[in-house]
Amino acid sequence: MSTPADRPGTARGVDPGAVDDPGTGSSAAPARGPGRQLCYLYRLRPGAEAEYERRHAEVWPELLALLDDAGLYDYTIYRHGLLLICVLRTRWGFDHASRVTGDAEVQARWTASLAHLFAEIADADGAPLWAYPVFHHAGRPS
Repeated sequence: MSTPADRPGTARGVDPGAVDDPGTGSSAAPARGPGRQLCYLYRLRPGAEAEYERRHAEVWPELLALLDDAGLYDYTIYRHGLLLICVLRTRWGFDHASRVTGDAEVQARWTASLAHLFAEIADADGAPLWAYPVFHHAGRPS
């Protein structure tokens, strides 16, 4: 598992308070403070689906420990065909999580081991493929 900021040229230096205007095609990062839900996208290469799922069924324990140390939680990856939808929250903000995971050897090994599976992980400027909420219904507490 990786976050967009774990790759060179992505997410770092983006204003954490920036909000994208969906009509512009901008890739500015959404607000990334503690507890905020974030969503970004990846696209797999055709034929990579089974390997990607197999690898995530057996995520390395030391990588899971790193995600915990970085404060990443409520992290889910959904797949629709070749499209991966990554949704997560952070305890201490995305920038903190990015620094912790970006400096970790286990994250570098994991990312390198999956690199051949991806067709698209960033826009032309190297920014993550952030997705923005268009609708949210919190519902009533039980």
